[in-house]
Amino acid sequence: MNKRDWIFIGIILAVFGTFFLISGKEKTVKMPKDTTHQQFYDLRKSGVDKIKVDALCPACHDGIKIAFPPNHPAKPGGAPMRCLFCHKLES
Repeated sequence: MNKRDWIFIGIILAVFGTFFLISGKEKTVKMPKDTTHQQFYDLRKSGVDKIKVDALCPACHDGIKIAFPPNHPAKPGGAPMRCLFCHKLES
């Protein structure tokens, strides 16, 4: 192997090393699997699209009835929240 091959191997190792270092435990809270949220699990299991299920979240999670944490990202310009984009369903 020549010098160019070793440089290529070094670049590949650096890329994989970077991916390994930035990966880690998922920090986003999963949607609870309780009686309140069971309807959402049932809807997803029956094939209802995530966006349609997301539309039901603001009935409770409007920032007033159930307040968002201070660092919770807000959608600019009144765009609909995409709750299930971050908050995955528990297995």
